Amino acid sequence: MRQIDLMGIIVAPVISEKASVAAEKNGTVVFRVRKTATKSQVLRAVELLFDVKVDSVNVVNVKGKAKRFGRFFGNRSDWKKAYVKLKSGYDIDFSAA
Repeated sequence: MRQIDLMGIIVAPVISEKASVAAEKNGTVVFRVRKTATKSQVLRAVELLFDVKVDSVNVVNVKGKAKRFGRFFGNRSDWKKAYVKLKSGYDIDFSAA
């Protein structure tokens, strides 16, 4: 896969309490990724964009919630989340933007 295609794999970092705990305890970073992304594509994209070494990648398909929008019922979109465990000695800091 070309580098320009890999740059579109990662949509955004997930900043939540659960993601912060995973980062502190396991050195794991959580990303929101494209629904069509595979583990190997996520691994190569993270290594390319952040210049780190990745130990493992786990992906989760998150189902969209059923929500009410005014008087209408609808669903939020489904999305994919990737838990990326970094090798020891590597770190990604999102607070230093």
